[in-house]
Amino acid sequence: MVSGLTEPGDRLVVLFDGHCVLCNGTVRWFLRRDRRDRLRFAAFDAADWGDLLARHGICVANVAAGPSTVFVVRGFGGEREEVLVRSDAALAMLRELPQPWPAVAALLWIIPRPVRDLGYWLIAHWRYRIWGRLESCPIPTAEERERFL
Repeated sequence: MVSGLTEPGDRLVVLFDGHCVLCNGTVRWFLRRDRRDRLRFAAFDAADWGDLLARHGICVANVAAGPSTVFVVRGFGGEREEVLVRSDAALAMLRELPQPWPAVAALLWIIPRPVRDLGYWLIAHWRYRIWGRLESCPIPTAEERERFL
């Protein structure tokens, strides 16, 4: 377990690339819409999250330099803990938001996973070239800080 981690309860834990401009913008988008307080965010750091990913068969060496996907942990620390990746992770996050976002997630769920994941992979592959990379992870505002692990 990550040292100093506050218990997220039944919320989803979202691990994202803190150096990615697109990822940071997406996290801010979710923060503005997560009025029911269903999501907790953490910038990915292999040293902190490697054990969790390894427990779920994800090779930490492949993501240590910067993940090419968002990781969403459901049931953190519990018996039914699971890690969702790529489009499944994004759809799980959308389902936690107020309407119309769960309906949007349901519509996108109809698309076969290989097609969804291909779209996700294309965006992930080109994100630094299109949106850029930050030298350091931005510091959340005081009101956002409680939503970060």
